[in-house]
Amino acid sequence: MLTYPDAELLGAGGELRTAAARVEHPAARGPIAEFLDWLLATAAIDAQREYVQTFDLRRRSGLYLTYYLHGDTRKRGMALLVLKQRYRAHGLRLADGELPDLLPVVLEFAAVAGPGDGEAPLRQHRQGLELLRAALTETGTPYRLLLDAVCAVLPDLTDDDRAAIAALAVDGPPVEAVGLDSIGAGPDLHLAPYPACSVEASR
Repeated sequence: MLTYPDAELLGAGGELRTAAARVEHPAARGPIAEFLDWLLATAAIDAQREYVQTFDLRRRSGLYLTYYLHGDTRKRGMALLVLKQRYRAHGLRLADGELPDLLPVVLEFAAVAGPGDGEAPLRQHRQGLELLRAALTETGTPYRLLLDAVCAVLPDLTDDDRAAIAALAVDGPPVEAVGLDSIGAGPDLHLAPYPACSVEASR
């Protein structure tokens, strides 16, 4: 549901509702069901416009998790490599040109690998998830519901987590436009200021 809402996705409404009803965690099941109500009642062109405006035109609400922590730096390149190696060890192969930190890919890995190893990248990039969640909440997009669902099933934030998220929300990711050309980083979009991340809103 965090991929582009093309005809195939929109045509799978029945399957999506069936899968959503099987989600055991009530704090995740509710937001997913609410999101599906919006998605399946919205004209395709409007859903597609919402997706593009939310994820493709705003860097602060991009779906690439390593960007939030590492920015366009060489550390991000290393983080992407570590993710690729983790996926490879579990038999998950990326599509051509697909970066391993794309949130739908990270979630797919969590589903394939299961608790523990599968959820490790989500826990490691919790700061990015919470910043993305804050940005989506600020704009009011229905996609915020999916981030609410993801964060609901992760461990509670610690005080250190909240302090780190608040600092990153103020400072933004590091800036160093080096070392990403070889791994196909996305276009240089406008970098809007990061939203203030409310500690209360994060849980």
